[in-house]
Amino acid sequence: MRIDVLLGEAQVAPADVADRVVVVIDVLRAATTVAAALEAGARAVIPFETVDETASRAKAYARGEVQLAGERRMVRIDGFDLGNSPAEYTPASVEGRTILYTTTNGTTALAAAHGARVCYFAAFVNAAATVASVRSAITHSGDVTIICAGHERHLALEDVVCAGRLVRGITAGLEGVTRGDGARVAEMAERPFQGGIASVALEAGHAKSLIAAGFAHDVELCLTLDRYARAVRYHDRQLQLEPATRTEH
Repeated sequence: MRIDVLLGEAQVAPADVADRVVVVIDVLRAATTVAAALEAGARAVIPFETVDETASRAKAYARGEVQLAGERRMVRIDGFDLGNSPAEYTPASVEGRTILYTTTNGTTALAAAHGARVCYFAAFVNAAATVASVRSAITHSGDVTIICAGHERHLALEDVVCAGRLVRGITAGLEGVTRGDGARVAEMAERPFQGGIASVALEAGHAKSLIAAGFAHDVELCLTLDRYARAVRYHDRQLQLEPATRTEH
């Protein structure tokens, strides 16, 4: 088995994901927000790369069936129902509805995962569940690629630290694992934060920007470990919860 981590600065090539188990990470805030939406009862989250695509797809639904959601430059898109703050995604706002969703970084990274054998969308809030799901998916064979969404085409420390945690969990106790250089870098980046991930907010530039913009509570929510017990899977261009909690080997 080989595990690679793409750190968020290079474009993802089809060969990076083809027939692999892929995990896309966007800690601040897309993967956290999607997990919150699904746990609050959303039917599914459908990600789009552009605002125009998102609005156009809404025409295929009755208005009460969907919520338009997402952000640009950290704030809710004009005319959309919801932004990108996980706390917005309550049962009252999303239960039973399909969320049409676009963000600056996370939904673009998901688009790059097409061709994967199976794909998950992960953050700290569902890290352990994602590790368990990946380990189940590679029981017989399979290589793993972890894609850090990054922030505006640059490395984002919080994503790399989360990737390191996933690498550590996925490979624990396994023999014959080959780590790419990106995976080794991610593991090294995660070590100082093993005692507690909240301190990532003091170091990560994206976290500091969100706090300065008034989203300190979002950062706090996003840096909460294992809030949710199920992984988020990306399948048929939709994000949904795994049907049942998987047990790590």
